[in-house]
Amino acid sequence: MRRQVCLIARCCPRDLSLAFSTWSLTKLADYLAAAGIARISRESIRQILHYAGVRWLATKTWKASTDPDFIAKMHRVLDLYDHPPADGRVICADEFGPLNLQPRPGRAWRPAGYPARRWATYRRTGGVRHMIAALDLATGTMTYRIRERKRWREFLALLKLLRARWPGQKLYVIVDNFSPHKHPQVTGWAAGHNVELVFLPTYAFWLNWIEPEFAALRYFALSGIDHHTHAWQGEMIDRYIRWHNAHARPKTDFAPNSVIRTWTGYQTNVA
Repeated sequence: MRRQVCLIARCCPRDLSLAFSTWSLTKLADYLAAAGIARISRESIRQILHYAGVRWLATKTWKASTDPDFIAKMHRVLDLYDHPPADGRVICADEFGPLNLQPRPGRAWRPAGYPARRWATYRRTGGVRHMIAALDLATGTMTYRIRERKRWREFLALLKLLRARWPGQKLYVIVDNFSPHKHPQVTGWAAGHNVELVFLPTYAFWLNWIEPEFAALRYFALSGIDHHTHAWQGEMIDRYIRWHNAHARPKTDFAPNSVIRTWTGYQTNVA
């Protein structure tokens, strides 16, 4: 009976000819009783699912890459992560944002029943900003600029800043396929200044090592905060980045046990 409860809970109710697509404990208890499987309480169902390791989890989405050269590009990026070239420096770059002026949800330790409150907003008249950032894998530090636009001009300005910071080394800059990264002015400048732009496979942003740093920035610097001005928001970001860089360590061992390291083929026509 316990196995049946777990199997039914993991089914979509519509597959059982029901009129809804998500279970509640009450609906699950009613179905079990109507089907003659068991007449048990919601709490008993909850305990059965808990001990069986069945959890109430949000549905995740996955965008498969359509890049026919997925495997070759992925291995190129992983090789740069695993074996940084002796003649240069590996850097991950990307854009973060848009940075709106809005109350942001967050979490905090609070007395039970008294969560922190933020005002709701439907009109955001302060415009947006964009953070253009780069992560140096050799040190784990981040370089960034906040700008009103995220065009090729802003990205090229970041590349020039990185070039000036490490003038004697070749730069291997890992980026996604955002069109400003491939603008002729950007690629032409990079080719003439010992900068190699290493493009990720399409829809494979998760291969960019800067993404976890953006997630930490969003969580620790922006969550639960209501910035009324871009200057204030920029100051909070700056303070966090300074703290991050002061505690940074070299980036090593990217997804060492991930299944992606065993892939030798990839089906590109899966949505």
